[in-house]
Amino acid sequence: MKMNKLLLDTNAVRKLADGDEVLRRVLDDAEKVYLSVVVLGELYYGYKGGNREAKNRIWLQDFMEKLGLEILVVEENTADFYAEIKEKLRKKGKPIPSNDLWIAAQALENGTVLVTDDRHFEEVAGLRVWGIS
Repeated sequence: MKMNKLLLDTNAVRKLADGDEVLRRVLDDAEKVYLSVVVLGELYYGYKGGNREAKNRIWLQDFMEKLGLEILVVEENTADFYAEIKEKLRKKGKPIPSNDLWIAAQALENGTVLVTDDRHFEEVAGLRVWGIS
């Protein structure tokens, strides 16, 4: 699978923070790497629950700058993708968490490969997923 445009899920960012060199090399070879504003919110929330919030935020900012990460925001078109995905999964009886619906919508909208550890994304029709487990 050609992976020139990547969208990182929250667990991918956590693996990178833990020093995953294989994943880091994949990102270095990518044409463009994106981060969803939804993932950013999940990361900030996780940082709030720990005792290293300031340090984690500094690491994340440095990481984003080094890779030239672009933040994807939720727009009206994203909402259309969200609704379509959610309805198809409802019909299949395979719901996924709401935040993950938004992340999948952004991946489809922007034609990226989603880098994640979450297998439930495989239920989303047309979504290209690169599993990191």
